[in-house]
Amino acid sequence: MKPVAAFLIAAFAAFAGGAALAAETAAAAKPDLAKGQAASASCQACHLADGNRGAPANPILQGQHPEYLVKQLMEFKSGKRKNAVMTGMAAALSDADMKNIAAFYASKQAKPGFAKSKDTVTLGEQIYRGGIAAKQVPACAGCHSPTGAGIPAQYPRVGGQHAEYTEAQLVAFRSGARANSAQMITIAARLSDVEIKAVSDYIAGLR
Repeated sequence: MKPVAAFLIAAFAAFAGGAALAAETAAAAKPDLAKGQAASASCQACHLADGNRGAPANPILQGQHPEYLVKQLMEFKSGKRKNAVMTGMAAALSDADMKNIAAFYASKQAKPGFAKSKDTVTLGEQIYRGGIAAKQVPACAGCHSPTGAGIPAQYPRVGGQHAEYTEAQLVAFRSGARANSAQMITIAARLSDVEIKAVSDYIAGLR
């Protein structure tokens, strides 16, 4: 066999082998919704069967960006985000489990919510859409979008979320109890209780 021909055959074999490995890697990395549903069985006590509108103290997971869910699970596991229940739950999950669970919840259509307080809806809308210039609070819509849909892989969906849960998270950011977002800590630190409650209620009705 001529050297050039041998070289070409070897190069083709290497290329084919590399392509096959890349395909296998891609297949392995692709989330498995069925496995995600199975792995989410332990989540159902708090988040119900498909992450829908359960108890207001627990977040709605339906339609949430998978990248955000994976990030939160990893930070619960590492201890960067503190929550006794979620730390224990995340500790038992592998990276693959987290990606599968996140993909399962993300695949569900988020159900609409609604604001409950007519008295604060105007204030909530002002904060969400325009911020508070005097306090250097930016508009929430700048990162979470006008409809609350967020920006995949960067900012979570907040529209339709339980007002009680959103309020609790903003208070936690403000106090430093939740410390896994420097940006949100800075913003929440400038908000009063009334402002937090108003914008949280307004967010609950976004769709």
